[in-house]
Parts: sequence; C-alpha cells; structure tokens
Amino acid sequence: MDIKELFLTQKASEHEGTLSVYEKIPPDRLNWRPAEGMLSLGQMARHVWRSEEGTRRIALESDWSYYETRIPQGVLATLGEVRSRDEELQEIRRVHQDTLRAVQAFPLERWDEIRENPRLNTRRSACGMLFRIIEHQIHHRAQVGTYLRILTGGRASPYAD
Repeated sequence: MDIKELFLTQKASEHEGTLSVYEKIPPDRLNWRPAEGMLSLGQMARHVWRSEEGTRRIALESDWSYYETRIPQGVLATLGEVRSRDEELQEIRRVHQDTLRAVQAFPLERWDEIRENPRLNTRRSACGMLFRIIEHQIHHRAQVGTYLRILTGGRASPYAD
C-alpha cells in the first residue's frame, strides 16, 4: 500500500465516523454552543467541509485563498450562513467525494512537493496537508461529540450507539 492508498483508505473510514456523529445533531439545535465565543454545532459542521475544501486546494493546487482569509480574519470569516443540518451533511459528503476524486487523480510522485506561503509563515508538503484534513476532522468530530454529551446527555461516538 502506498501513501495515496493509505490516505484514501483512512479518509473513507474517517468520513463514515464523522457522519455518524454529525447525524446525531438535533436539527433544531444547530445554533447551540456550550459557551459564548465558541462555534455552534451548525458552524462546526460547516467549518469541517469548508476547511477540507480549502486545505485540499492548497495541497493539490497551491491555492491558498481559504487560508488567506481564515488566518488573518478568523474562522467566522470563512463560514457563511449555516443552513439546515441535512444541507450541511450533504456538503460534508460532497466535499469528501471531491477530495477522494482529486486525490486519486493527483500523481503519487507529487506528494512530497512543498506548499509554502511566506506571508502566512507556513511550509508543508502536499502529503502533510492532505493528512491534516483527516486530523482536523477527527478533532472536530470529538468536539461535536462533547457538545452533544453536554446538550443531550447521550453518547455521540462513531464507535457505538
């Protein structure tokens, strides 16, 4: 198994776990947050697909436009309006499929290419950026699970219902 196959396998597995947690968000509680200044459940759902899209574009196309807004202005500047839970889940699914297709087409010999943005003081390999997508989604999946535990008292784990 090469690094591309590993990524595609891990990304598919992570995606199923992420969906299983986000699907437990009560549709009428998208605006809920545990404290002022934190992202709401709906904003978290929107953030994970927006971030995946932006990070994929850096890794595969050297397109820094997402981070050029995200870093100096903060996450809220990249979100836009949260729609329904089902619409946000559909976007998570769409972006996931777009990522799988784009990564599959990205030549293995380019995975070590460096993506650098001196203005943002960032330098990473395309491979590192891609695996960052998985790490980021798992981080927010755990965060949403914690939010849901506080909100509902129930367990929102991808490993058991």
